[in-house]
Parts: sequence; C-alpha cells; structure tokens
Amino acid sequence: MSKKLWEPSQKQVFNANLTAFMKFVGPPINDYNHLYEWSVNNIDKFWLALWKFCKVKATETSGVVITNEQEMEKVEFFPNAQINYAENLLKRNDDSTAIVFWGENKVKRSLSWADLNEQVATLAAALKHHGLKKGDRVAGFVPNTPEAVIAMLATASLGGIWSSCSPDFGVEGVLDRFQQIEPKFLFAANGYYYNGKTFDCSEKLSTFIPSLPTLEKVIIFNYTDNDFKDIPLAASWDEFNSGFETETIAFEQVEFNHPLFIMFSSGTTGKPKCIVHGHGGTLLEHLKEHQLHCDIKPDDRVFYFTTCGWMMWNWLVSALASEATLMLYDGSPFYPDGNILMDYCQTENFTLFGASAKYIDALNNGGFKPIKTHSFPKLRMITSTGSPLVPESFDYVYSSIKSDVCLASISGGTDIIGCFILGNPIGPVYRGELQTRSLGMSVQVFDENGKPVKGEKGELVCTKPFPSMPVMFWNDPNGEKYHNSYFSRYENIWCHGDFVELTQNDGIIIYGRSDAVLNPGGVRIGTAEIYRQVESFDEIVESISVGQEWESDIRVLLFVKMKDGCNLNEELIAQIKTKIKNNASPRHVPAKIIQVNDIPRTISGKIVELAVREVIHNRPVRNLESLANPEALNYFKGIKEISIK
Repeated sequence: MSKKLWEPSQKQVFNANLTAFMKFVGPPINDYNHLYEWSVNNIDKFWLALWKFCKVKATETSGVVITNEQEMEKVEFFPNAQINYAENLLKRNDDSTAIVFWGENKVKRSLSWADLNEQVATLAAALKHHGLKKGDRVAGFVPNTPEAVIAMLATASLGGIWSSCSPDFGVEGVLDRFQQIEPKFLFAANGYYYNGKTFDCSEKLSTFIPSLPTLEKVIIFNYTDNDFKDIPLAASWDEFNSGFETETIAFEQVEFNHPLFIMFSSGTTGKPKCIVHGHGGTLLEHLKEHQLHCDIKPDDRVFYFTTCGWMMWNWLVSALASEATLMLYDGSPFYPDGNILMDYCQTENFTLFGASAKYIDALNNGGFKPIKTHSFPKLRMITSTGSPLVPESFDYVYSSIKSDVCLASISGGTDIIGCFILGNPIGPVYRGELQTRSLGMSVQVFDENGKPVKGEKGELVCTKPFPSMPVMFWNDPNGEKYHNSYFSRYENIWCHGDFVELTQNDGIIIYGRSDAVLNPGGVRIGTAEIYRQVESFDEIVESISVGQEWESDIRVLLFVKMKDGCNLNEELIAQIKTKIKNNASPRHVPAKIIQVNDIPRTISGKIVELAVREVIHNRPVRNLESLANPEALNYFKGIKEISIK
C-alpha cells in the first residue's frame, strides 16, 4: 500500500465545503465513501442537490433532472432549464478583486468585480450592435490576459460560442481549428511576452485572417508595445467598444445544452476534432470540481498555469462562479528565474496553485526549495495535471514546497471539460495516487474482458451519464465521430483511453494514454500536426512520430523515410524543427529526428504508431498479423541515439 503523505486536520474537515454538502444532502451520508457511492447510484438526486447547493442561477420549472438515462449518447440533463453560463460567473458586482494578472515581470494589473461586469457589459453591447447572434462563433487568438476572459464572457452572455488558442500556435495550427468552426469575430492581442522576449502577432494574423472568410471583424487589444497596422478587418479594443458603455448585461437565456465552448482534440489522425460543450454541463461540472473537490470558497485566490489553448483555462475561469479571484499569468514559468510563480503565489496569497506535473518536476530538477525561500500561509491545495505526477514529485511537494497542503493530482480532459479523477480535501493523500473518483461519475477500471477490476491495470471507463459529456462534435451531423471517440469499444459506456489502476485506497494511478497521443511536458500533441509539416519536404517520403518515456516525462521522437538518393543531415534536421515550431507550435518539435528505411503499416495502409512505440521501449508488439510489412519494425530496434539507459 502507498505511503500516506498528508491528511486534513479536524478543523479542515469541519470547514470544508464537502462537509457542508454532506449535511445539505442529509443522513445517511456521513463520509466521503458513502457520498461517492450515493452520487453514482442516484445521479438525478446528486446533480439536483449540487444545483441547489451551489445556487445555480437559472429558470427551471418542471424539476426534471435527466431523460434517456439508460442511453448515454442520447441523455439530457435539466431539459427544461433556461440558463446562461456568464450570468453565473458574474453574480457578484462589488469593489473587491475579481482578477489579478501578471505578464512575466513586465505587466501587473487587477480588476474589481465591478470593473469586470462593466467591461463585459460594454463589450457585449458592442458585439450585439455589430451583429453577434445566439449560436455565432467567436474565436480568440489570445494570451492569458483579462481581455481574453472579458471577451469570452461577453460572447457567452449573448449565447455566442467561444473557441480559443494561444498565440504561439503556427498559422496552419490555427487554421486547422478555426476554419472548421467559421468564426464571425476574432479577438487577438497585438503581441505577447515569453522568456523575456516580445513577440509580434501581426504577421501571423495577416497571414491567416484572409483564410477565414466568415470573419466580419477582428478586435485587437494592446498587451505589448507592438503596432498592428495593415491587419485585415482590424479594429482596436477601445475603438470597437467606443459608445457602448452600459450599466447592466442583458444575459441571453439558453437551453442547458446550448453550445458554450468549442474545444479541440489533439489531431492525432487528421485535423483536430471540434468538441462542443454546453452552458449547463460546463457550469455544473466546474462548480462541483471547484467547490467540492477543490474546496474553493468566495474570495479564495485561484491560480492555474495555463494558456488559452488548454482546457485548464476554461476550468480556471469558471472559478468566478464560486466568487473566487482569478490569478492569471501569461509567459514563461521560469522567467526571469524559476521563482516567478512562487513569487506570485506568495505576493498574492494564492489559496489554490495549479500547474502541470512537468512544472513540478522542473522545479525539483532545478534544485528549487520554495519551502525555504517563500511563505504560503493561505495555500490549501496544490493541483497537478497534464501528465501523471510521479511519486518522487509527491515527495518533492511536501519536502520542498509546503508540508501542510492537499496535493491533488487530477485527470480528465478536453473531452469532458473536466476531470474523472480529482482531489478530496477531507481525505488523505497517498504517494503516487490521485485521491478520488469524481462525484456523480461512475468511474471504473475494465480489464481486457470488459470486467471491472481493482488493484489491476486497465481501461478507465464511466458507466453512467454525466452533464459535461460533449453536446456534440462540430460538423458531425450523424454523431459518428462522437460515437467512435468514446462509445465504440464498450456499448453504452464511455471509454476514456487512459490506462489506469484503481487502488485499494480507492485512489487512481495513471500509467498513460492508451492510444498514440504524444504528451511531452503534459501537453497533448497530435502526430498528424507534425506529419503535415514534415512531409512537405521534398526529400522526405513519410514520417512517424511516437512518445518515448524519458526521465520521468515523455519526449517526442520523429522517424523519417527519405527519398532514394537523399539522406538526413544536420541542415535538414534544423529546417524540419523550424518548420514544425513555426507552423504547429514549439511543443511539437521532436527531441530526436532519425532516418529509417521503412515505416510499418496496416494492410489498409495506416501507419502504426503504437507498434513503433512498443519496439523502442523493448516491449513485445501484438497483432503482427495485422501489418502489411511487419519486417519494417526491425528498423526501430537497437537505435543507439534513443537507447534507454
């Protein structure tokens, strides 16, 4: 059994939102295990209790919580509700602080709740005047600034649909996403800071805007000192908003499942899938995760290191619905030195600090010991996601960051805009284990025969419906992509694609993705986005990319098959890396690029990433009979450059 590293005091348990919720639900619920079992065996009662406990602002006349409960793909929650996500995030309107923002060491500012409401109201009025209607798409090519939050809330307040990516994305990465959803408006910054450098967004904007023919207006806000002349359809933030100052927001009431966000899959087998999440499901899931699993209370100060291209940004912003203060940061987490986020945490008195497992690992490897250099008296929870948190990182948090803190390694994804596995502020933390399964989600682990197991590795599944399942996939009229993504393996059961173990502590250990998605530094990367860049080189016939387990992380390897008479050299390697960095993102750049004579494929012609991944890890490859050229796997054996020490 894993070592217990922390458990809450009686006072912490007494003051927790979870304890208050158990009292709200009433007997016989008197501990977390009973609460979890009750929540998954009575999903209608649980979600209704959460709705009332969190004081969701909506119109609900019939009291119907769920229909089609026995068919996960057809289920509906709160079918008669009229709701608006933004209205629930902006219930507060006073002079206390709603948002604090640091842009590396260059920009610091804050907004009160009154400021936030006023700016959202003004922008919403301007968007409405310029023709934004319910169901229109609004895109953000934005850094993690207050303007990104304001633009999203203004869009949602009118029933528009928001979708964003970060400005370090390359042109093709942006178009792969935004061309599919045909946005009417685009918000962008004039530039951004990273690692002490200033990056101008003008060239990228001028390049991709003409390829988005549905755009009617591009609204640009100043973050850096860069100019933004000659950008098509552009208006400044101030110019666009001029004359639309108003005191109140006219929130458009929409159905529970009305689209709110379009998120994007990693693009493993082609262009990223467009995953649509609704107002009600997103709000309820985040209220549950924040208030019950993260113990977020009014005036708490909640931080997550994220960009606007990761679902953790959407997750973070929803903390406004719990009347918490958002702590936004944009830029490198290690500029001007590795202390910047710890400085921010100390200066602004964070109560929740969230980052990727890779960030915690980097602090450890860098020899940082914030427990000796900083003080975090208000910090109650540290959360980690993006990749599994290794046991040594659990040790590091308690020895070198803070000893009395609930360390919650959490896991879920873009697919559910939330988590299947979460923290439990009234339960213990065990070394290397994620604390608990998410309330209201019937999470199990299936073995190879589709049977639930405990203490064994298997597939993470959810056997009952939950509100934050995608509303649909964009451009998927028959639901085929949606079905194939989650329900093709087990009938009427969500299969998430994580390889996990349910422990004797009722915690979870995650061993990685079941598929071929690359995950360096906790950032999900689709191989198709790499292939598109690599195979544009005339010298290259084909390529295959896999993730290699390396130093408690995953590094990206790229193998290329060259045309006859061509060889891979240092000059070409540099060109490949530059093109991937510029047109996909810096995170897509492989650690190693290696020439091979052939690439294995199935009989139907598909390359087999999983088989190559097994070979480079010296593991056996199953189903060789499905390969048209199994002998090609031999080229990936014993390569000295990537040998595992």
